[in-house]
Amino acid sequence: GLIFYDTKVTVMNRVLNATVQRTADHAAPEITLDPLEIVGGEIRSSENSYFCQAARQLACVPSSQLCVKLASGGDPTYAFNIRFTGEEVHGTSGSFRHFLWQVCKELQSSSLSLLLLCPSSAVNKNKGKYILTPSPITYAEEQLFHFFGQLLGIAIRADVPLPLDLLPSFWKTLVGEPLDADVDLQEADILTYNYVKKFENINDETELEALCAEIASQHLATESPDCPNKPCCKFTYLTMTGEEVELCPRGRHIPVGWENKDVYATAIRSLRMRELQTPECMTAVRAGLGSIIPLQLLTTLTPLEMELRTCGLPYINLEFLKAHTMYQVGLMETDQHIEFFWSALEMFTQEELCKFIKFACNQERIPFTCPCKDGGPDTAHVPPYPMKIAPPDGAAG
Repeated sequence: GLIFYDTKVTVMNRVLNATVQRTADHAAPEITLDPLEIVGGEIRSSENSYFCQAARQLACVPSSQLCVKLASGGDPTYAFNIRFTGEEVHGTSGSFRHFLWQVCKELQSSSLSLLLLCPSSAVNKNKGKYILTPSPITYAEEQLFHFFGQLLGIAIRADVPLPLDLLPSFWKTLVGEPLDADVDLQEADILTYNYVKKFENINDETELEALCAEIASQHLATESPDCPNKPCCKFTYLTMTGEEVELCPRGRHIPVGWENKDVYATAIRSLRMRELQTPECMTAVRAGLGSIIPLQLLTTLTPLEMELRTCGLPYINLEFLKAHTMYQVGLMETDQHIEFFWSALEMFTQEELCKFIKFACNQERIPFTCPCKDGGPDTAHVPPYPMKIAPPDGAAG
């Protein structure tokens, strides 16, 4: 917290350029993706997704081949080149950025099970935010999490912000910051947070009975073995993926009473915190990230700064875009149609602006810092900067 973000980025960029492992005399690895495999909007099976197609092909490429210098200039060097079956694409930039955009869409859909919509989403809090799916993982899933980590590092080196919406708890765990048992639980699963709070704030046994009756009406409790008509909760709870688990050995047979209600509340809280930290998944993600960028860099970044460096801002700043626009021969900023163009963009919603950016440069988000700072024509510009506006091809009009 003592160093300005810009300073951290400068140091980070210097380290990234000093840890390049693929030199100019090495050709970039190339992968071939078949767009027809994911045809029809919904991906037929996860193996056909771009994410899995790429993971399979890059599994045998040494990670050193993916450690390239930071993207700069017109057609930058990327970790790998992408060829789409049956499509003729000029340059490497457009297809690479389209691939990253498509992969983020897949990760945040039902076709891949690596990310899970946070439970708070169901009640309109943190809508559309994801966490790593908390469940035991197979070897194949571990490989996919490793590739997910690699993609985060690849996007940082390529300076292409990923349109991923992940909860702050993901970024905290990634940079090694401890989670807050109150704040992070509330953000991820407000219903469980409220449930735990009710048990923590009970003042007497009648309140506890009333609460158990309320829970019983929602089918979460069973009758007490001692008094058949008195509802009670047992030491079990649902995981985020919807499985009922015991909170302690033989939890199904232990009723929640006045003397152990706090133990019950603490056990639920611990269950959720473990699920948010997902140690096995996060270890694989960090291992993947560490194969592309030095993990020591994360010690200087706050979780929010790491998110900004990887995913940029989810909104488009028009003033910033204007400052980084070049008008080609014969065009001026004061031309009537150019003024019309900017006033049209000013009327766009953020969603429409993202679509415009996607149309113009094949990515939904734009980096929110630029090496030149003031919009000057600097060689360090990375596409989509500067945005170029050219005169029409034909003479008429």
